Order: sequence, then C-alpha cells, then structure tokens
Amino acid sequence: MRGILLLMACLLGAAGAARSAELVVMVDSTSNMPMARVQDGRLVDGVHKEIGEILARHMGRQVRFVMLPRKRLELALQNGEADLLCAYMPEWLSGDYLWSRVVFTTEEVLVTDASVPPVRAIGELRGRPVGTILGYFHPEMEALLGEDFVRDNAPNMESNLAKLGRGRVHHILITRVVLDYYQRLRQPPLVIHPPLPVMAFATRCAVSRKGHVALREIDQAIGQATRDGSLAGMLTRFR
Repeated sequence: MRGILLLMACLLGAAGAARSAELVVMVDSTSNMPMARVQDGRLVDGVHKEIGEILARHMGRQVRFVMLPRKRLELALQNGEADLLCAYMPEWLSGDYLWSRVVFTTEEVLVTDASVPPVRAIGELRGRPVGTILGYFHPEMEALLGEDFVRDNAPNMESNLAKLGRGRVHHILITRVVLDYYQRLRQPPLVIHPPLPVMAFATRCAVSRKGHVALREIDQAIGQATRDGSLAGMLTRFR
C-alpha cells in the first residue's frame, strides 16, 4: 500500500513539474493570418504562434497553444485554462487579468478604396458604413462619431478586405500590420488611397491570475525578446 502511495505521489509530482515547465498560450481560433493560421484545430503559423514560441524560448519552457473561439476566451483565461493571451489591449477584454509590458506597437488605419474620394478626417464618415470585425471595439470611432458610427461587421479581416475589393463597402478599419500583409500577398493589390491613421496602440499579454507563470517572468521574457530583436524580426516577417 505504501509503495502504491509513493508511486502515485511521484506521478502527481511529475505531472505538476510538466505543467510548470509549460507556457500555455490561448489563441482565438477564428483569427486569420497574419495573426493565426489554424489547420485541423492546430495553430500552425502566425503572429500568435511566434510570440508564444519566442516567449517560451526565453523562459526555458515548452509552449502549448489552447485554441478557443473569441466568445470563450475571456472566461477560459480567467479560469486558468491558459497562462496568457497576447497581442491585446486592456480595453479589448473584460475580466480581471494581470497585464504585461508592451509586446509590440501598431496602428489602426482607415482604408478607403480609390473609386471614391479619400477621407481627410474621421468626421467625414458620419452615417457612412465602415467595414469592421464582429466583436471588435473601436472606442476612438465611437467617441468621434457617436451614433453616426455605422458598422458593417464581417467575421474576420480577410472577409472585410474582400468586401472592400468587391465594392460592398468603401471604407474599412484595419491594423496596419494586417493591411501590409494582405497587400503584399494580393495580386494585384487593392487600389486604395493612402491609409488614414486612426489610433496607435501598444499590445500586451493578458496574464491569468490562476495560471502557472508569474507576470514577472513574462515581463522579463518580453524584455529579453525586445532587446535581442526577435519580436521586431517576427513582425517584419509578416509585413
């Protein structure tokens, strides 16, 4: 009996050590490239994958990705089903998390197709449909336009760009890193006016209070990855 108990204790200890050696990263399974490419439920490419791998490498841990749809991410992270969720801002998530130092900065831009006059100021968009992503928040647009901010929601960035290309909408909101990625891949690229900057933002990692990794360790890994250029190199690859 004593031998069985010792064996169980060893197995439990080994399982706990294995968990503590992991970095569990949560990713929105509905994301598109360049943020994520999902095949058969597995994350195989994209910004989220590379951020997780870079941080895990600097922490001396093995990375494991947990894929969940957008509407389930917040509760799962609060419950400790993953250690962190990266490339977000505190304004984008509800719930009680710790927040890391900045991972990377980018900007949101307004893109207008060249078949209509360019937009010189956001105020010109009052009452005009603007392509947006379902579930994404745009407080800067709401502050400037109020009820005159007319959203035309799409499930993801790729379909939003397709709507612009087909003329279903003439204006969309998009992050510059995503725009650059698709314009590089698309042949021919969309014919658009120079993008109008809307806001710059600094993305961070939301860290679960019930996870197995301390915020201090995550911040240290981000700092090392910033100094050695691995985070900047990752973004360059997807532009």
